[in-house]
Amino acid sequence: MQLINLMLGELATNCYILDIGNGEAVAFDIGNGAKKVIQALEVYHLKLKAILLTHGHYDHVAGVEAVRTITGAEVYIHEKDAVMLESGEANLSWQLTDDIYVPVTEYHTLKGGEILEFGNRKIQVMHTPGHTPGGVCYLTDDMMFSGDTLFKGSVGRIDLGGNRDEMMQSLRKIAVLEQNYKVYPGHFDASTLDFEKKHNPYLRNLS
Repeated sequence: MQLINLMLGELATNCYILDIGNGEAVAFDIGNGAKKVIQALEVYHLKLKAILLTHGHYDHVAGVEAVRTITGAEVYIHEKDAVMLESGEANLSWQLTDDIYVPVTEYHTLKGGEILEFGNRKIQVMHTPGHTPGGVCYLTDDMMFSGDTLFKGSVGRIDLGGNRDEMMQSLRKIAVLEQNYKVYPGHFDASTLDFEKKHNPYLRNLS
């Protein structure tokens, strides 16, 4: 199994490229660094089939349209964050960069609860609003791609269009998961769910 981690853009956003077999891959979040993503795909001889977005903030979607255009990959985002793919004002690019945001012109929307199948992988979509209305975590095998919902030792901000009550509900949903997922967040280092349940002050009293 091959998992490639690239840190992209102004806020060092984690982009994960996951091998799904037969020389194909999916990517989780693509910040401002499309060239790095294309180079990685070429180095590892992977064809990108899908781009799965944990939410719609600029630092997670800035490179999506460039990569989609080059690779033909399908783009997926929760319906409540879809507007952020079309509007630099909605995705806060005006706060984060002087670059001009290139809107994503083709994408699919999610509601949460779906099981997406790509290659040899089934990927569960778990709606986890709080950081944004359409935040999601993606679960596959022993991996959780948590976006800006859950970080190592912390959680995502709620002052950029988020909601505290929704964040707490989402954290409760994560806290009751029984499997010890490897947690791959949108920023900073990876962790495990058991570690976060024990040590993350936002999570340890919820399970």
